[in-house]
Amino acid sequence: MRTANAIAEMLKREGVDFVVGYPVNPIFEAAAEADIRTIIVRQERTGIHIADAFARMNSGDRVAVYLTQNGPGSENSFGGLAQAWSESAPMVAIPGGYARAQSNVAPNFSGLVNFQHVSKWTEQLTDANDLANAVRRAFTHAKNGRQRPVVLEIPGDLWGAEIEEPINYTPTPAYRSGPDPADARKAAQTLVNAERPVIYAGQGVHYARAWDQLKELAELLESPVTTSLQGKSAFPETHPLSLGSGGRAFPQAVHEFLRDADVVFGIGCSFA
Repeated sequence: MRTANAIAEMLKREGVDFVVGYPVNPIFEAAAEADIRTIIVRQERTGIHIADAFARMNSGDRVAVYLTQNGPGSENSFGGLAQAWSESAPMVAIPGGYARAQSNVAPNFSGLVNFQHVSKWTEQLTDANDLANAVRRAFTHAKNGRQRPVVLEIPGDLWGAEIEEPINYTPTPAYRSGPDPADARKAAQTLVNAERPVIYAGQGVHYARAWDQLKELAELLESPVTTSLQGKSAFPETHPLSLGSGGRAFPQAVHEFLRDADVVFGIGCSFA
């Protein structure tokens, strides 16, 4: 079994039902043979946005796979991956790369070097026999911790490598962490004692599917709620306690309530 077919088989076991991106990546043909839907776009960034949206719509429980060719395809992917990284949108990107002997030859684009700045984890496959472990590492990083894009670059001279069968690969688990109980109790007491609390909700509310809990908390405290742009719709904007959402620009009501607040409680956000 060739490298692309082996990757398609691993994606199938991970529950991936479509791959998206720009052509001239052998995984597209292998994915189609494995009955994985292929979605071709006319510009690389569009494919990344599709993968980004898929993860957000599924609260990060499922991640999409983005594919592209080496060279210009990888270069044109940089901006989309940078946006997904800054907004904590997970995906597994598998671009092609130059042959290993040409990886560091100017002016060839090095995905291994450049994508480290806009991804949670970047690896270049250097040994076809380590393929299963590399794919496993990619999905482990994409599913766990603070979710962001991960990149696994496949050098051009490894597409034709033979992968030993049967493939030893099992789907990677996803784990969720929680706050220290003592810190949670301290935060709860601070909120109870507050006279003019304001809740600032971010994208993490979507990823935790904590919409009902946020609404219940706001109503219990009678606290107004504002959201980040990524956290928009985490709290119903038709609710009497809603202040709307904002980033660098925000409604006047948000400014007034934040100015007068004695406690601002951030949930699922970074305050960055």
